[in-house]
Amino acid sequence: MHRRLATGLTTSALAVAAVLGTAATAEAAPADKPRVLASWTQTSASSYNAWTAARANQSAWAAYGFDWTTDYCSSSPDNPFGFPFSTSCARHDFGYRNYKDAGSFSANKSRLDSAFYEDLKRVCARYGGATKAACNSTAWTYYQAVRAFG
Repeated sequence: MHRRLATGLTTSALAVAAVLGTAATAEAAPADKPRVLASWTQTSASSYNAWTAARANQSAWAAYGFDWTTDYCSSSPDNPFGFPFSTSCARHDFGYRNYKDAGSFSANKSRLDSAFYEDLKRVCARYGGATKAACNSTAWTYYQAVRAFG
């Protein structure tokens, strides 16, 4: 009897702690989280650079509870034909995952896809001639894929 009571109390205590822990975590995110998220998911090079700096120092942003996980370019090559698209794909994943978590993905998807395309074009700007044309064509294909299937 005492064992059942102790087990019941322990289970109840764990359940309360789990609820309180979830509430405390949700409340712990700084109020400017939506602004920071938006600033890191714009089409500009400065937004991309700010995100890459934050990604390199994720612990500084831990209180925000951002989802930094990525599968890079999903089922497409991360570096097609040798073009380094993986970081652009990681930022795209960051935007998708965090706006889905925030419940505002639909309102931001188009901008996230456009930012992805701008990131890819910046990768392609490093090349010249036929290589640049091939990169831009590949970037366009990746962009169309996320627009359609993202």
